[in-house]
Amino acid sequence: MPRIFLSFRKPDSRWMRDRVYRALSERLGTDAIFKSGQSIPPGADFAEILRRQAAECEVMCVLIGPGWLDLRGEDGVRLLDRDHDWVRVEIATALRAGNRVVPVLLGDATSLPDASALPHEIAELARLQFLRVPETHLPDGLVHLGDELTALLSDTDPADGPGLSTARASDPEPSMTMTAHVSGGGSAYQAARDQTIRLA
Repeated sequence: MPRIFLSFRKPDSRWMRDRVYRALSERLGTDAIFKSGQSIPPGADFAEILRRQAAECEVMCVLIGPGWLDLRGEDGVRLLDRDHDWVRVEIATALRAGNRVVPVLLGDATSLPDASALPHEIAELARLQFLRVPETHLPDGLVHLGDELTALLSDTDPADGPGLSTARASDPEPSMTMTAHVSGGGSAYQAARDQTIRLA
């Protein structure tokens, strides 16, 4: 069962999206990554597979390029405003399932959409911490993305269902909490003893 679901718009930042898929596949294995063009066999019910994978994934990466928000159909209607838009359906399905959803901004200048610009059932996307894959430092950005997603997956026990972190009962060491204060307008946060704190 794939652990990471890549949600994307086909016309949006295709070359960067393909680089993300290749990098994650090399890092985690192709079986761990769900990408519709590669993961749905010919003749399969793609609608059923998309909904099931979106509901069961541990992490959904919403790949957002410069055209993601405002792409329109031939009738001029914004794709995201259509009830049957698959990107909208995928994100809404993952959010309802309680899965971790991570916006991944493709490019140096792509911004996270404002909640007011999103359909209500996926407006939560605007409040989620994003990751960026910059075009100008693409190799480093892909490594960073792989590091962050690997860390998220390592905190998740598939037996407990999507998005749930589990304590390791076998750990004999007492728990300890550390508090880090991030300069430059950041917020304070806590991390367990066996976690790595990364400061941007």
